[in-house]
Amino acid sequence: MPLGSDQAIANVLRTVKTVALLGASNKPQSPSYRVMQFLLSHNFKVVPVNPVLSGTELLGQRVYASLAEVPCSIDMVDVFRNAAHLPAIVDEAISLGIGTLWTQLDVIDAKAASHAERHGIRVVMDLCPAIEWPRLERAGLL
Repeated sequence: MPLGSDQAIANVLRTVKTVALLGASNKPQSPSYRVMQFLLSHNFKVVPVNPVLSGTELLGQRVYASLAEVPCSIDMVDVFRNAAHLPAIVDEAISLGIGTLWTQLDVIDAKAASHAERHGIRVVMDLCPAIEWPRLERAGLL
């Protein structure tokens, strides 16, 4: 079952350092662009992943085509993709040893989440870190 308590979600946000943003967009009006800005402003290392933008820079960060191409260790994958892609994303996260999977609002697949958890991956589902951080900060948890 995906993490749901405020304490557990705050712990994720406190402990991850490097976030692969899967489905990164170069459009400033896009939610993934705004979330990337937010994460960078809160001192996360953010690695944008989008095969269409691969090799370019987004907010000063090099964009990679896939998680497997990212040259550094990834603590968390933040998923801005349709839920239909989650089973494959989970399999890749398992193979790469990524410890946390965070899916954005409306990106829900309970079966994929269970599969990830069975392999030791923490899962936060159907939430946005740019919404959760300020809320948890106001609650005194961050």
